[in-house]
Amino acid sequence: MIKQLLLFYFFINGGFLFAQLDFAKNIIADLSSEEFHGRGYVNDGDTRAADYIANLYEKLGAQKLGSSYFQDFTFGVNTFPDTVRITVDGKDLITGVDYIVDPATPSINKSYELVYCPPSGWNTVPKLHVGRNDVCFVFDAGKTKDKDSLKLMASYMRQANTIAPVIRIQDTKLTWSVATELRDRALIEVLRDRWDTTAKRIHLNIHASFKAKHTARNVVGLIPGKNKKKFVVVTAHYDHLGRMGSSTYFPGANDNAAGTAQLLNLMKFYSQNQPKYSIVFIAFAAEEAGLIGSKYFVGNPLIDLKKIRFLINLDIMGTGEEGITVVNATKHKKEFGLLQKINDDKKYLVQVKARGEAANSDHYWFTQMGVPAFFMYTMGGSKAYHDVNDKIENLSFSEFEDIASLLRDFIQRL
Repeated sequence: MIKQLLLFYFFINGGFLFAQLDFAKNIIADLSSEEFHGRGYVNDGDTRAADYIANLYEKLGAQKLGSSYFQDFTFGVNTFPDTVRITVDGKDLITGVDYIVDPATPSINKSYELVYCPPSGWNTVPKLHVGRNDVCFVFDAGKTKDKDSLKLMASYMRQANTIAPVIRIQDTKLTWSVATELRDRALIEVLRDRWDTTAKRIHLNIHASFKAKHTARNVVGLIPGKNKKKFVVVTAHYDHLGRMGSSTYFPGANDNAAGTAQLLNLMKFYSQNQPKYSIVFIAFAAEEAGLIGSKYFVGNPLIDLKKIRFLINLDIMGTGEEGITVVNATKHKKEFGLLQKINDDKKYLVQVKARGEAANSDHYWFTQMGVPAFFMYTMGGSKAYHDVNDKIENLSFSEFEDIASLLRDFIQRL
């Protein structure tokens, strides 16, 4: 593993060799490197990441809640471990740059005639080709901005995809995800400026491998506090999207190697400074697959959920030029007021923005069980998200240390 998993560079004569930002950057650089395969479900990427994090837990002196740091669970997930190649009129498109395959796309290796479905023919062209197995439909809204027209196109596109592969041309960035099921036929998104509108034929060569029982692991550790009757819980998901074929991986530096690094940064601090409350640190697996790891933990808790004083879920911690957003701020007004007051007094961030409840990360299942929780993420800086450009070199880290200070003050004053 890279640098022997960084296990020995943390300490010199009982002191820390690197400042917290250097500590975090090294972790993010490792977790977002190709060696971890996008921390997904190809080449044991998520397992490698879990092992890496557990080794850091041990070096930082975190206690186990049971016989190990791991909490295992299984789920189904679609993967693309080998060939993902699309050729249009003999020219290869660049995976992850020119196009992405829908994460639920099945294996396919076949050539097709391209059939274009313009706005005037969305509802007729697919019907004319029912029964054929040698066509691939191309849907392009063009300059259409009308919401009703776009909704209608999406409906016809879904209908077309029941009988044939579909190409969707779009102007916006390519944003990938994870699928826990399979489509019957391929769905591909291609950027407009990478598509030849005169193209006649396409060859799809996609190797998908559906894992019906993939084993993933939450990584859980404890730093004992002075008050052992209540817990503060700090969480961050460490998984990402993995690979789209053997040559393309999604680094996930900001999402969420940066949040994982902030979690470990706080663990590092509290390993040397006993906290007011005992703090449980949970690096969740399978967040990108649908908050599966956190749902499993809430259903199989390693601590009494009623004893959680507060939970702080961290994601996208690599920027912060425009401050942070706090989900559940309107639900927990007293704690949000405390967070804002600390920030106003210390001038850590330009903004601590309130947001209401949202089922957009691992805090959600805890909120559903009545556990008070915030979900925090940074604003500003790099716009790379769920794409191949989410790399460490694109992160500013402008507020990483200030966020850590804000969190430490907040935890102390809870």
